[in-house]
Amino acid sequence: MDIASRPAEPVENTQIADAAPPPQAPPVIHREDYLPPAWLIPQVLLDFRLGVDATHVVSTLSVTRNPEGNGTSTLRLNGDQIAPLAVRVDGREVNDWRLDGPDLLVELTGEAHSVEVETAVNPAANSQLMGLYASNGMLCTQCEAEGFRRITFFPDRPDVLSTYSVKMRGDKAQFPVLLANGNCTATGEGEDGTHWAEWHDPWPKPSYLFALVAGDLVANHDTFTTMGGRKVDLNIWVRPGDEDRTQHAMDSLINSMKWDEEAFGREYDLDLFNIVAVSDFNMGAMENKGLNVFNTRYVLADPETATDADYDAVEGVIGHEYFHNWSGNRVTCRDWFQLSLKEGFTVLRDQMFSADMGSAAVKRIEDVRVLRIAQFPEDSGPLAHPIRPDSYQEISNFYTATVYNKGAEVIRMMRTMAGPERFRAGTDLYFARHDGEAATCEDFVKAIEDGAGLDLTQFRLWYSQAGTPQLTVELDHDGARTTLTLTQAVPATPGQPEKQPVPIPLRIALYDRDTGAHSGEQLVVLDKDTGSFTFDGFAKPPVLSINRGFSAPVAIDFARANEDLVFLAAHDDDPFARYEAMQGLVVQYLVAGVSGRLDDAARTEGRAAIGAAFAAVIDDPELDDLMRGELMILPAETYLAEQLLVADPGAIHAEREALKAWLGSECGEGLKALHDRAAAVPYGRDAAARGARKIKTQALTLIAAGDPAEGARRALAQYRAADTMTDRQGALMVLASLDAPERAEALADFHQRYTGNALVIDKWFSLQGSAFHPEVLEHIKALAGHGDFTMTNPNRVRALYMAAASNPVAFHDEGGEGYRMIGELIRKLDPVNPQTAARFVPVLGRWRRIEPVRAALMRAELERIAAVPTLSRDVREQVTKSLG
Repeated sequence: MDIASRPAEPVENTQIADAAPPPQAPPVIHREDYLPPAWLIPQVLLDFRLGVDATHVVSTLSVTRNPEGNGTSTLRLNGDQIAPLAVRVDGREVNDWRLDGPDLLVELTGEAHSVEVETAVNPAANSQLMGLYASNGMLCTQCEAEGFRRITFFPDRPDVLSTYSVKMRGDKAQFPVLLANGNCTATGEGEDGTHWAEWHDPWPKPSYLFALVAGDLVANHDTFTTMGGRKVDLNIWVRPGDEDRTQHAMDSLINSMKWDEEAFGREYDLDLFNIVAVSDFNMGAMENKGLNVFNTRYVLADPETATDADYDAVEGVIGHEYFHNWSGNRVTCRDWFQLSLKEGFTVLRDQMFSADMGSAAVKRIEDVRVLRIAQFPEDSGPLAHPIRPDSYQEISNFYTATVYNKGAEVIRMMRTMAGPERFRAGTDLYFARHDGEAATCEDFVKAIEDGAGLDLTQFRLWYSQAGTPQLTVELDHDGARTTLTLTQAVPATPGQPEKQPVPIPLRIALYDRDTGAHSGEQLVVLDKDTGSFTFDGFAKPPVLSINRGFSAPVAIDFARANEDLVFLAAHDDDPFARYEAMQGLVVQYLVAGVSGRLDDAARTEGRAAIGAAFAAVIDDPELDDLMRGELMILPAETYLAEQLLVADPGAIHAEREALKAWLGSECGEGLKALHDRAAAVPYGRDAAARGARKIKTQALTLIAAGDPAEGARRALAQYRAADTMTDRQGALMVLASLDAPERAEALADFHQRYTGNALVIDKWFSLQGSAFHPEVLEHIKALAGHGDFTMTNPNRVRALYMAAASNPVAFHDEGGEGYRMIGELIRKLDPVNPQTAARFVPVLGRWRRIEPVRAALMRAELERIAAVPTLSRDVREQVTKSLG
């Protein structure tokens, strides 16, 4: 999420030698087989009679033959676990329809018809949370990617754009609020305590953007006036009692609307914008046109229940879904292979927005950390795929860090090469050309190419090639001339054994060792296997600052002396490069230690350099605390594993923990003083107060590593004195990993204090699942049987088990208990919620990059999963690729 360029040799499995072969995999869908739809649906009328246990749906489609289609007389309407109650064509019931698997086929003659289909669904029984489902008595929908076909029969593909009119009827006491896309055009009272509402969305949209919500909700209401003078009513709908925790979300929405006008010239286009918070949700949020449905964790926030990171997440996700109104809704995807068209671009937009709202330097570091932890391992594993995939079996499996985060980095590179103004010209051209269309990634690249005046012919390889480019760097000095030589290699990935060189834009600076300054940043672009760049005017070998701002998503192999990294950590004026120098010091030391390359002298020298750099960070009066906190975070164990061809998770964890303990002891007095200083800063949402809370937890983490008793004492004191969730959670995180009596007291108090608050109880589960406590596996097993745990709520499942899967102590237990635990979870969860179950497969799929003993255990668990005959498509595809 670098140096590793090929997988380890496959490990022979001896534990499941006679397991039955898995059932045949579902068919593979290929991008090259795309054909335009045979029939178009310009208008859709939907009539719902709502009920939690039974909802009746009448869908009336205006159907016209597509002149670009194949001319077939067969109208194919996709379905999934539904059956037609009646089918009418032009007002007359027909009986010659047929089912082809789950799809409804109707034969039509002529050029245009009205097709009406009746269906019935049971929202309460929909544990997959796709289509129309019930959440604590409320009805809501999730239709991306293929959920609409679970409500009614429809050509459920993103290139069929329709205007939707919706009528909903239901019990007024049970469903007092009735919401759908667009604007509300009429409401009324029915008989027997019912009421109804009609909604119309004038903007053509694909079925995946359809939304409906009905339930007992209250709204935080505000307004926004667009740059064109349109007054927009804004509502954030939540359950009664939660409305006091929605103001940050509302502020974030208003800031998003204003920012998108200023940064991209995009104005909102309806009279109403609704957000609904739902507690049962597979995703973080969904950008349905005018009616965004959100996971509650990305809406509800106050200082008592939400950390500073939670506040940032709410702001970022609110922005992301709002920005989709243009980059996803007004211009949507032609097919699901183009998913990064909307997601990669919108991730970049939300990253830019969050950077402008807070600390741009810290935001960039956070974004790169996510990329390295989540996407780099994806790029080097069995599930590697380009940001525009060539094939899939289950589209839900391509909602990945590659499509989202690497997709954003690829577009960011275009912006780096073009510059902000020319890039804006390119995006303006893109929106102007394709407004109201279902477009492709090629359409986007072409618009940037034309609008910004770039030649992106070779750059398109970033869209079609998987894998993280590996960049080797050499710096030679001769006389007054310095030569920078760059060599790239894109490693082989499944289905792509050979790669072509890609353009890599690198922001660099050369520092004079004596003055500590550079003469200006430069942009160099490597567009071939090897390239050299010369620089004059250096009497001594300069210090190279490379990939400043992380201008390209590449892994860099550059042998640098500790003194150069210490120099950059002290002098680099690019915040990311300064952070990278600190990380480089630690990564070089830990990788050498894990690889057995540290003798006593090298260990002493390495620790001394790291200790000096950390001491400087702790004491530097010029650093703001938000940045200081970032510089104090050690590289993640997942990222460290990526530096090795074959990783030993136990050795990595032990080496990293030993360094933490040494730093906590070596810098102990400075850390205690830092913790004391930060503890004295009063609460605020300003950068200074947020920074103080950040370094408080980072200092406490290192103090506890060096002196567990002192760490436990300070952590319990911080917990008891906390007036924010940031401080309370930070203290509890430290205590959860300690074998100390203070641990039990704080955990019991936290649960009692927040009983009934689902989002905070999620934290309670997650903190224990991610703890480095020696008995963490037993704790996780006990928590799985806790009265507050449920397999039907994705947030709760992720809170406990995704924390466990990301915890090297629990997951990589050398006896394989962690692997068996996740394998059992996948088998149990798959029949309930296959989409959530599939998210747990990739951690087991990393077996080729793990030392042989653990690798055999991981592979064996994958084979146990593969042997289940009733696996969903979601899980089957992930497991098959992970074993292949």
